[in-house]
Amino acid sequence: MSKPVKNLIVNTYRHRFDGLDSGILVDLRGIKSNDNNALRINLAEQQIKITVVKNSLAKRAWEGTGLENMTQFLDGSCALAYGSDSAVQVARALIDQAKQIKLSFKGALMEGEVFGPEQVEDLSKYPTREEAQAQIIGTILDAGGQVIATATSAGSAIASILSTLEEKLEKGETIAKASAA
Repeated sequence: MSKPVKNLIVNTYRHRFDGLDSGILVDLRGIKSNDNNALRINLAEQQIKITVVKNSLAKRAWEGTGLENMTQFLDGSCALAYGSDSAVQVARALIDQAKQIKLSFKGALMEGEVFGPEQVEDLSKYPTREEAQAQIIGTILDAGGQVIATATSAGSAIASILSTLEEKLEKGETIAKASAA
C-alpha cells in the first residue's frame, strides 16, 4: 500500500473516530458472512457502528486521542464497535450477539478506563449513565420521602390525640390529667 493511501486511511480513521473515548475491539475472523451481516444489521438498529481497522494505521490515527489506550489490543484481525450512548450498551449488544455467533473480544475502553478481553462481560453489567442517574435520583427521592414522613409523623400523632380528645369532649366524657413520666 502506498504512503498516500496509508495517509488517506489514517485521516479517515481520525475523522471517523474523532471525539470517541469508548469502544470495544472484537475479532470477526471465522464468522460466516450471513452471521456477519446479521450482526451488523442488529448493531445498526441499536445505533452501534462497527469498523474493521488496519492495526498499524489505527495506532497512528489514535495517537493523542481518547482511543490511544485501546492500541494495546490491536493485534490480529480487529474491528472497533462504538456508538450508541455508552460502551455499556455496546458491550450488552455484543454479548447478546456472541451467544449466537463465534465472536471474540480483544478489549474495551470506556471513558479512558481499559478493560481486558475477559472483562467485557463485566462491562456489560455496569449501569448505563441513564440507569445510574435514575438510581441516584431514586435514592434521593426515597430519602426525601423518609424525611417528609418523619417530619409529618409527629404532627399526625398530635392531630390524632387532639381528635380523640375532641371526640371525648363532644360525648361529655371527662379527660383525666396526663402525668409526665
